[in-house]
Amino acid sequence: MTQAGREVESRSEYARRAWFVAGITLAALVAAAAFRSSTGVLMEPIEREFGWSRATTSGAVSLNLVLYGLIAPFAAALLERYGPRRVVSISLAIVGVASAATTVMTAPWQLWLLWGVVIGLSTGSMALVLGAIIANRWFVARRGLVTGLFSGANATGQLIFLPAIAATATSYGWRWAAAIVAALALVTMALVALFIRDRPQDAGLIPYGAVPGSPDAAPAPPPSVSPVVAAIAVLRSASRTWTFWALMLTFFVCGWSTNGLVQTHFIPAAHDHGMPATTAAGLLALVGIFDLVGTIASGWLTDRVDPRLLLVGYYGLRGASLFTVNAFLAPSVEPGMWVFIVFYGLDWVATVPPTVALCRSHFGLNDSGIVFGWTYAAHMVGAGLGASFAGWIRTVDGTYRTAWASAGVLCLIAAFIALTIPRRPAADPDAPPAPPSPPHPHELDDAEEMTFT
Repeated sequence: MTQAGREVESRSEYARRAWFVAGITLAALVAAAAFRSSTGVLMEPIEREFGWSRATTSGAVSLNLVLYGLIAPFAAALLERYGPRRVVSISLAIVGVASAATTVMTAPWQLWLLWGVVIGLSTGSMALVLGAIIANRWFVARRGLVTGLFSGANATGQLIFLPAIAATATSYGWRWAAAIVAALALVTMALVALFIRDRPQDAGLIPYGAVPGSPDAAPAPPPSVSPVVAAIAVLRSASRTWTFWALMLTFFVCGWSTNGLVQTHFIPAAHDHGMPATTAAGLLALVGIFDLVGTIASGWLTDRVDPRLLLVGYYGLRGASLFTVNAFLAPSVEPGMWVFIVFYGLDWVATVPPTVALCRSHFGLNDSGIVFGWTYAAHMVGAGLGASFAGWIRTVDGTYRTAWASAGVLCLIAAFIALTIPRRPAADPDAPPAPPSPPHPHELDDAEEMTFT
Protein backbone atom coordinates (compact mmCIF):
# COMPACT_ATOMS: atom_id res chain seq x y z
CA MET A 1 0.00 0.00 0.00
CA THR A 2 1.30 3.47 -0.86
CA GLN A 3 2.00 6.13 1.78
CA ALA A 4 -1.05 8.10 0.60
CA GLY A 5 -3.22 5.01 0.93
CA ARG A 6 -2.00 4.39 4.48
CA GLU A 7 -2.76 7.99 5.42
CA VAL A 8 -6.29 7.69 4.02
CA GLU A 9 -6.82 4.43 5.94
CA SER A 10 -5.51 6.02 9.14
CA ARG A 11 -7.85 9.00 8.79
CA SER A 12 -10.75 6.64 8.21
CA GLU A 13 -9.89 4.70 11.39
CA TYR A 14 -9.66 7.94 13.39
CA ALA A 15 -13.09 8.96 12.14
CA ARG A 16 -14.71 5.55 12.82
CA ARG A 17 -13.41 5.34 16.38
CA ALA A 18 -14.22 8.97 17.19
CA TRP A 19 -17.81 8.60 15.99
CA PHE A 20 -18.15 5.28 17.83
CA VAL A 21 -17.11 6.91 21.12
CA ALA A 22 -19.46 9.77 20.33
CA GLY A 23 -22.26 7.21 19.90
CA ILE A 24 -21.62 5.63 23.32
CA THR A 25 -21.44 9.09 24.89
CA LEU A 26 -24.72 9.94 23.22
CA ALA A 27 -26.27 6.81 24.79
CA ALA A 28 -25.14 7.94 28.27
CA LEU A 29 -26.54 11.42 27.70
CA VAL A 30 -29.81 9.95 26.41
CA ALA A 31 -30.09 7.82 29.55
CA ALA A 32 -29.41 10.86 31.74
CA ALA A 33 -32.14 12.73 29.84
CA ALA A 34 -34.58 9.92 30.65
CA PHE A 35 -33.84 10.40 34.35
CA ARG A 36 -34.32 14.15 34.00
CA SER A 37 -37.59 14.00 32.03
CA SER A 38 -39.18 11.38 34.30
CA THR A 39 -39.70 13.92 37.08
CA GLY A 40 -42.46 15.80 35.27
CA VAL A 41 -44.37 12.57 34.60
CA LEU A 42 -44.07 11.10 38.11
CA MET A 43 -44.93 14.22 40.13
CA GLU A 44 -48.71 13.84 40.01
CA PRO A 45 -48.87 10.05 40.68
CA ILE A 46 -46.58 10.46 43.70
CA GLU A 47 -48.67 13.38 44.98
CA ARG A 48 -51.89 11.35 44.66
CA GLU A 49 -50.50 8.32 46.49
CA PHE A 50 -48.87 10.11 49.41
CA GLY A 51 -50.97 13.28 49.61
CA TRP A 52 -47.90 15.47 49.17
CA SER A 53 -48.31 19.03 47.85
CA ARG A 54 -47.00 20.41 44.56
CA ALA A 55 -44.60 22.56 46.60
CA THR A 56 -43.12 19.39 48.17
CA THR A 57 -42.54 17.56 44.91
CA SER A 58 -41.42 20.74 43.09
CA GLY A 59 -38.95 21.36 45.91
CA ALA A 60 -37.37 17.93 45.39
CA VAL A 61 -37.16 18.59 41.65
CA SER A 62 -35.62 22.01 42.30
CA LEU A 63 -32.99 20.49 44.60
CA ASN A 64 -32.25 17.90 41.91
CA LEU A 65 -31.82 20.58 39.25
CA VAL A 66 -29.67 22.87 41.40
CA LEU A 67 -27.30 20.11 42.53
CA TYR A 68 -27.25 18.70 38.99
CA GLY A 69 -25.90 22.05 37.85
CA LEU A 70 -23.65 22.95 40.80
CA ILE A 71 -21.73 19.68 40.45
CA ALA A 72 -21.00 20.38 36.76
CA PRO A 73 -17.70 22.33 37.08
CA PHE A 74 -16.37 19.82 39.63
CA ALA A 75 -17.61 16.96 37.45
CA ALA A 76 -15.72 18.51 34.53
CA ALA A 77 -12.57 18.58 36.64
CA LEU A 78 -13.19 14.97 37.73
CA LEU A 79 -13.66 13.93 34.08
CA GLU A 80 -10.40 15.67 33.14
CA ARG A 81 -8.50 14.09 36.05
CA TYR A 82 -9.85 10.53 36.12
CA GLY A 83 -11.39 10.13 32.66
CA PRO A 84 -14.98 9.82 31.43
CA ARG A 85 -15.00 6.00 31.52
CA ARG A 86 -14.50 5.70 35.28
CA VAL A 87 -16.54 8.73 36.36
CA VAL A 88 -19.57 8.00 34.16
CA SER A 89 -19.66 4.29 35.02
CA ILE A 90 -19.72 5.02 38.76
CA SER A 91 -22.35 7.75 38.32
CA LEU A 92 -24.65 5.47 36.34
CA ALA A 93 -24.37 2.74 38.97
CA ILE A 94 -25.37 5.21 41.70
CA VAL A 95 -28.32 6.46 39.62
CA GLY A 96 -29.55 2.92 39.10
CA VAL A 97 -29.45 2.09 42.80
CA ALA A 98 -31.06 5.38 43.85
CA SER A 99 -33.84 5.09 41.25
CA ALA A 100 -34.65 1.59 42.49
CA ALA A 101 -34.66 2.84 46.09
CA THR A 102 -37.36 5.43 45.32
CA THR A 103 -39.84 2.59 44.83
CA VAL A 104 -39.81 1.90 48.59
CA MET A 105 -39.82 5.48 49.89
CA THR A 106 -42.56 6.53 52.31
CA ALA A 107 -41.67 10.08 53.43
CA PRO A 108 -40.90 13.42 51.71
CA TRP A 109 -37.34 13.52 53.09
CA GLN A 110 -36.61 10.29 51.24
CA LEU A 111 -37.86 11.84 47.99
CA TRP A 112 -35.63 14.85 48.59
CA LEU A 113 -32.63 12.67 49.47
CA LEU A 114 -32.93 10.15 46.60
CA TRP A 115 -34.52 12.22 43.87
CA GLY A 116 -33.02 15.55 44.91
CA VAL A 117 -29.54 14.86 46.31
CA VAL A 118 -28.27 11.46 45.12
CA ILE A 119 -29.71 11.40 41.60
CA GLY A 120 -29.08 15.15 41.18
CA LEU A 121 -25.37 14.82 41.96
CA SER A 122 -24.93 11.60 39.97
CA THR A 123 -26.66 12.76 36.80
CA GLY A 124 -24.70 16.02 37.07
CA SER A 125 -21.58 14.02 36.24
CA MET A 126 -23.23 13.11 32.92
CA ALA A 127 -24.39 16.63 32.12
CA LEU A 128 -23.43 18.38 28.91
CA VAL A 129 -19.93 18.94 30.32
CA LEU A 130 -19.35 15.27 29.43
CA GLY A 131 -20.28 15.98 25.82
CA ALA A 132 -18.07 19.07 25.72
CA ILE A 133 -15.04 17.15 27.03
CA ILE A 134 -15.55 14.20 24.67
CA ALA A 135 -15.90 16.62 21.71
CA ASN A 136 -12.71 18.45 22.74
CA ARG A 137 -10.71 15.22 23.19
CA TRP A 138 -11.88 13.15 20.22
CA PHE A 139 -12.58 15.80 17.57
CA VAL A 140 -10.72 18.70 16.00
CA ALA A 141 -12.91 18.89 12.91
CA ARG A 142 -16.71 19.00 13.32
CA ARG A 143 -16.64 20.00 16.99
CA GLY A 144 -19.66 22.25 16.58
CA LEU A 145 -21.65 19.51 14.86
CA VAL A 146 -20.71 16.93 17.51
CA THR A 147 -21.65 19.31 20.30
CA GLY A 148 -25.00 19.81 18.60
CA LEU A 149 -25.54 16.05 18.51
CA PHE A 150 -24.73 15.76 22.20
CA SER A 151 -27.02 18.67 23.00
CA GLY A 152 -29.81 16.85 21.19
CA ALA A 153 -29.39 13.88 23.53
CA ASN A 154 -31.78 15.53 25.98
CA ALA A 155 -34.38 15.68 23.23
CA THR A 156 -33.72 12.10 22.20
CA GLY A 157 -34.14 10.93 25.79
CA GLN A 158 -37.54 12.59 25.93
CA LEU A 159 -38.48 11.23 22.52
CA ILE A 160 -37.66 7.61 23.34
CA PHE A 161 -38.49 7.28 27.01
CA LEU A 162 -40.94 9.97 28.14
CA PRO A 163 -44.07 8.48 26.48
CA ALA A 164 -43.07 5.01 27.70
CA ILE A 165 -42.55 6.28 31.26
CA ALA A 166 -45.89 8.13 31.16
CA ALA A 167 -47.74 5.10 29.83
CA THR A 168 -46.11 2.82 32.39
CA ALA A 169 -46.95 5.17 35.26
CA THR A 170 -50.57 5.42 34.06
CA SER A 171 -51.12 1.70 33.47
CA TYR A 172 -48.92 0.03 36.09
CA GLY A 173 -48.00 2.73 38.60
CA TRP A 174 -45.10 5.11 39.07
CA ARG A 175 -42.92 2.46 40.78
CA TRP A 176 -42.67 0.44 37.58
CA ALA A 177 -41.68 3.63 35.73
CA ALA A 178 -38.94 4.29 38.29
CA ALA A 179 -37.75 0.70 37.88
CA ILE A 180 -37.40 1.24 34.11
CA VAL A 181 -35.14 4.22 34.81
CA ALA A 182 -33.02 2.09 37.19
CA ALA A 183 -32.61 -0.70 34.64
CA LEU A 184 -31.72 1.77 31.89
CA ALA A 185 -28.98 3.26 34.07
CA LEU A 186 -27.37 -0.12 34.72
CA VAL A 187 -27.46 -1.19 31.06
CA THR A 188 -25.87 2.08 29.99
CA MET A 189 -23.21 1.68 32.69
CA ALA A 190 -22.17 -1.64 31.12
CA LEU A 191 -21.90 -0.04 27.65
CA VAL A 192 -19.72 2.79 28.93
CA ALA A 193 -17.43 0.48 30.91
CA LEU A 194 -16.95 -1.89 27.98
CA PHE A 195 -16.61 0.41 25.00
CA ILE A 196 -15.67 3.99 25.86
CA ARG A 197 -12.05 5.17 26.07
CA ASP A 198 -10.91 8.36 27.78
CA ARG A 199 -8.74 9.64 24.91
CA PRO A 200 -8.01 8.54 21.34
CA GLN A 201 -4.35 8.15 22.30
CA ASP A 202 -5.41 5.34 24.68
CA ALA A 203 -6.33 3.33 21.57
CA GLY A 204 -3.25 4.38 19.60
CA LEU A 205 -5.17 7.00 17.63
CA ILE A 206 -5.34 10.78 17.35
CA PRO A 207 -8.43 13.03 17.36
CA TYR A 208 -10.54 13.13 14.22
CA GLY A 209 -9.34 15.99 12.04
CA ALA A 210 -5.98 16.39 13.80
CA VAL A 211 -2.77 16.50 11.77
CA PRO A 212 -0.23 13.84 12.89
CA GLY A 213 2.60 15.47 14.80
CA SER A 214 0.62 18.65 15.49
CA PRO A 215 -0.19 19.91 19.01
CA ASP A 216 -3.80 18.78 18.48
CA ALA A 217 -2.59 15.20 18.08
CA ALA A 218 -0.83 15.12 21.46
CA PRO A 219 -2.88 14.36 24.59
CA ALA A 220 -3.01 17.11 27.17
CA PRO A 221 -1.62 15.93 30.51
CA PRO A 222 -4.24 15.40 33.23
CA PRO A 223 -4.47 18.17 35.83
CA SER A 224 -1.84 17.81 38.54
CA VAL A 225 -4.10 19.32 41.19
CA SER A 226 -7.29 18.01 42.74
CA PRO A 227 -10.56 18.49 40.80
CA VAL A 228 -11.82 20.98 43.41
CA VAL A 229 -8.65 23.10 43.17
CA ALA A 230 -8.75 22.96 39.35
CA ALA A 231 -12.40 24.02 39.20
CA ILE A 232 -11.86 26.91 41.63
CA ALA A 233 -8.70 28.07 39.83
CA VAL A 234 -10.48 28.23 36.47
CA LEU A 235 -13.41 30.05 38.09
CA ARG A 236 -11.06 32.63 39.60
CA SER A 237 -9.44 33.28 36.24
CA ALA A 238 -12.59 33.26 34.09
CA SER A 239 -14.65 35.38 36.50
CA ARG A 240 -12.43 38.39 35.74
CA THR A 241 -14.07 38.65 32.31
CA TRP A 242 -17.45 39.98 31.26
CA THR A 243 -17.78 37.14 28.75
CA PHE A 244 -17.93 34.63 31.60
CA TRP A 245 -20.68 36.53 33.41
CA ALA A 246 -22.64 37.10 30.22
CA LEU A 247 -22.55 33.38 29.44
CA MET A 248 -23.55 32.59 33.04
CA LEU A 249 -26.52 34.97 32.94
CA THR A 250 -27.81 33.85 29.55
CA PHE A 251 -27.48 30.17 30.41
CA PHE A 252 -29.23 30.81 33.74
CA VAL A 253 -32.22 32.01 31.71
CA CYS A 254 -31.89 29.02 29.38
CA GLY A 255 -32.25 26.65 32.32
CA TRP A 256 -35.15 28.61 33.83
CA SER A 257 -37.12 28.53 30.58
CA THR A 258 -36.46 24.89 29.59
CA ASN A 259 -35.68 22.33 32.33
CA GLY A 260 -37.14 24.47 35.10
CA LEU A 261 -40.41 25.56 33.51
CA VAL A 262 -41.34 23.53 30.44
CA GLN A 263 -39.80 20.14 31.22
CA THR A 264 -40.96 20.15 34.85
CA HIS A 265 -44.33 21.91 34.61
CA PHE A 266 -45.66 21.52 31.07
CA ILE A 267 -47.43 18.23 31.82
CA PRO A 268 -49.06 19.47 35.07
CA ALA A 269 -49.98 22.78 33.36
CA ALA A 270 -51.57 20.97 30.43
CA HIS A 271 -53.46 18.74 32.88
CA ASP A 272 -54.81 21.90 34.59
CA HIS A 273 -56.46 22.71 31.25
CA GLY A 274 -57.99 19.24 30.96
CA MET A 275 -55.35 17.58 28.75
CA PRO A 276 -54.51 13.93 29.64
CA ALA A 277 -50.99 13.39 30.98
CA THR A 278 -50.18 10.89 28.22
CA THR A 279 -51.14 13.46 25.56
CA ALA A 280 -49.00 16.14 27.20
CA ALA A 281 -46.08 13.69 27.45
CA GLY A 282 -46.48 12.95 23.75
CA LEU A 283 -46.24 16.69 23.02
CA LEU A 284 -43.01 16.91 25.01
CA ALA A 285 -41.72 13.97 22.98
CA LEU A 286 -42.47 15.99 19.83
CA VAL A 287 -40.50 18.84 21.35
CA GLY A 288 -37.70 16.29 21.54
CA ILE A 289 -37.99 15.44 17.85
CA PHE A 290 -37.77 19.04 16.73
CA ASP A 291 -35.10 19.87 19.28
CA LEU A 292 -32.91 17.12 17.85
CA VAL A 293 -33.23 18.80 14.45
CA GLY A 294 -32.71 22.25 15.94
CA THR A 295 -29.59 21.42 17.95
CA ILE A 296 -27.89 19.59 15.09
CA ALA A 297 -28.64 22.54 12.83
CA SER A 298 -27.35 24.88 15.54
CA GLY A 299 -24.12 22.89 15.74
CA TRP A 300 -23.72 23.16 11.97
CA LEU A 301 -24.40 26.91 12.10
CA THR A 302 -21.99 27.38 15.01
CA ASP A 303 -19.15 26.20 12.77
CA ARG A 304 -20.08 28.96 10.28
CA VAL A 305 -21.86 31.87 12.02
CA ASP A 306 -20.90 34.22 14.87
CA PRO A 307 -22.14 32.32 17.97
CA ARG A 308 -23.17 35.57 19.65
CA LEU A 309 -25.69 36.33 16.92
CA LEU A 310 -27.09 32.82 17.19
CA LEU A 311 -27.70 33.33 20.91
CA VAL A 312 -29.48 36.63 20.28
CA GLY A 313 -31.83 34.95 17.82
CA TYR A 314 -32.45 31.86 19.96
CA TYR A 315 -33.29 33.73 23.17
CA GLY A 316 -35.36 36.38 21.43
CA LEU A 317 -37.51 33.84 19.58
CA ARG A 318 -37.89 31.66 22.67
CA GLY A 319 -39.09 34.62 24.71
CA ALA A 320 -41.69 35.51 22.08
CA SER A 321 -43.02 31.94 22.02
CA LEU A 322 -43.45 31.74 25.81
CA PHE A 323 -45.91 34.64 25.77
CA THR A 324 -48.30 32.51 23.71
CA VAL A 325 -48.29 29.10 25.40
CA ASN A 326 -50.93 29.74 28.07
CA ALA A 327 -53.45 30.76 25.42
CA PHE A 328 -52.83 27.54 23.48
CA LEU A 329 -53.33 25.06 26.35
CA ALA A 330 -56.70 23.26 26.13
CA PRO A 331 -58.24 19.80 26.71
CA SER A 332 -57.32 18.87 23.16
CA VAL A 333 -54.33 19.86 21.06
CA GLU A 334 -55.24 23.11 19.33
CA PRO A 335 -53.52 24.29 16.10
CA GLY A 336 -51.67 27.01 18.00
CA MET A 337 -50.18 24.40 20.33
CA TRP A 338 -48.74 22.53 17.34
CA VAL A 339 -47.03 25.75 16.27
CA PHE A 340 -45.60 26.25 19.77
CA ILE A 341 -44.35 22.67 20.00
CA VAL A 342 -42.53 22.87 16.65
CA PHE A 343 -41.14 26.35 17.28
CA TYR A 344 -40.08 25.76 20.88
CA GLY A 345 -38.68 22.35 20.03
CA LEU A 346 -36.34 23.77 17.39
CA ASP A 347 -35.06 26.28 19.95
CA TRP A 348 -35.02 24.04 23.09
CA VAL A 349 -31.25 23.63 23.60
CA ALA A 350 -30.01 25.18 20.38
CA THR A 351 -28.16 27.56 22.73
CA VAL A 352 -25.66 24.89 23.77
CA PRO A 353 -23.36 24.67 20.68
CA PRO A 354 -22.75 28.45 20.45
CA THR A 355 -22.26 28.67 24.22
CA VAL A 356 -19.66 25.86 24.15
CA ALA A 357 -17.95 27.51 21.17
CA LEU A 358 -17.73 30.83 23.04
CA CYS A 359 -16.25 29.06 26.08
CA ARG A 360 -13.63 27.45 23.85
CA SER A 361 -12.72 30.58 21.87
CA HIS A 362 -12.52 32.91 24.88
CA PHE A 363 -10.96 30.62 27.48
CA GLY A 364 -8.91 28.08 25.53
CA LEU A 365 -9.34 24.39 24.79
CA ASN A 366 -7.89 23.07 28.05
CA ASP A 367 -10.05 25.20 30.34
CA SER A 368 -13.20 25.35 28.22
CA GLY A 369 -14.72 22.17 29.70
CA ILE A 370 -14.52 23.51 33.26
CA VAL A 371 -15.69 26.98 32.18
CA PHE A 372 -18.67 25.39 30.49
CA GLY A 373 -19.21 23.41 33.70
CA TRP A 374 -19.57 26.67 35.65
CA THR A 375 -21.85 28.03 32.95
CA TYR A 376 -23.93 24.87 33.09
CA ALA A 377 -24.12 25.24 36.87
CA ALA A 378 -25.81 28.60 36.29
CA HIS A 379 -28.13 26.87 33.80
CA MET A 380 -29.31 24.36 36.36
CA VAL A 381 -29.54 26.87 39.20
CA GLY A 382 -31.83 28.78 36.88
CA ALA A 383 -33.74 25.56 36.22
CA GLY A 384 -34.14 24.89 39.94
CA LEU A 385 -35.31 28.41 40.71
CA GLY A 386 -37.61 28.37 37.69
CA ALA A 387 -39.18 25.10 38.79
CA SER A 388 -39.74 26.39 42.33
CA PHE A 389 -41.07 29.74 41.14
CA ALA A 390 -43.53 28.09 38.76
CA GLY A 391 -44.68 25.67 41.47
CA TRP A 392 -45.16 28.57 43.91
CA ILE A 393 -47.08 30.62 41.33
CA ARG A 394 -49.31 27.62 40.62
CA THR A 395 -49.98 27.15 44.35
CA VAL A 396 -50.80 30.84 44.93
CA ASP A 397 -52.66 31.75 41.72
CA GLY A 398 -53.99 28.36 40.66
CA THR A 399 -52.55 28.95 37.19
CA TYR A 400 -49.19 29.03 35.42
CA ARG A 401 -49.98 32.21 33.43
CA THR A 402 -47.50 34.43 35.31
CA ALA A 403 -44.80 31.74 35.13
CA TRP A 404 -44.98 31.63 31.31
CA ALA A 405 -44.91 35.43 30.95
CA SER A 406 -42.04 36.02 33.37
CA ALA A 407 -39.91 33.41 31.57
CA GLY A 408 -40.61 35.20 28.29
CA VAL A 409 -39.34 38.49 29.74
CA LEU A 410 -36.17 36.81 31.03
CA CYS A 411 -35.46 35.37 27.57
CA LEU A 412 -35.69 38.81 25.97
CA ILE A 413 -33.23 40.15 28.56
CA ALA A 414 -30.88 37.24 27.78
CA ALA A 415 -30.97 38.13 24.07
CA PHE A 416 -29.77 41.64 24.91
CA ILE A 417 -27.00 40.33 27.19
CA ALA A 418 -25.73 38.06 24.39
CA LEU A 419 -25.16 41.18 22.28
CA THR A 420 -22.71 42.50 24.87
CA ILE A 421 -20.29 39.55 24.61
CA PRO A 422 -17.00 40.77 23.04
CA ARG A 423 -16.14 39.44 19.62
CA ARG A 424 -12.84 37.61 19.36
CA PRO A 425 -10.69 38.56 16.33
CA ALA A 426 -9.21 35.03 16.10
CA ALA A 427 -10.37 32.63 13.40
CA ASP A 428 -12.86 29.89 14.22
CA PRO A 429 -10.84 27.24 16.11
CA ASP A 430 -12.80 24.43 14.49
CA ALA A 431 -12.39 25.49 10.88
CA PRO A 432 -10.08 23.23 8.84
CA PRO A 433 -7.14 23.32 8.70
CA ALA A 434 -7.06 23.41 12.49
CA PRO A 435 -5.36 26.56 13.78
CA PRO A 436 -3.37 26.69 17.00
CA SER A 437 -5.39 26.46 20.21
CA PRO A 438 -6.61 29.79 21.61
CA PRO A 439 -4.51 31.31 24.40
CA HIS A 440 -5.02 30.40 28.04
CA PRO A 441 -7.19 32.87 29.94
CA HIS A 442 -4.15 34.16 31.83
CA GLU A 443 -2.65 35.21 28.48
CA LEU A 444 -5.63 37.18 27.19
CA ASP A 445 -5.07 40.79 26.23
CA ASP A 446 -7.20 43.41 27.97
CA ALA A 447 -7.84 44.80 24.50
CA GLU A 448 -9.43 41.50 23.54
CA GLU A 449 -11.37 40.82 26.75
CA MET A 450 -13.24 43.11 29.14
CA THR A 451 -11.91 42.47 32.64
CA PHE A 452 -12.89 43.44 36.13
CA THR A 453 -10.05 45.10 38.02
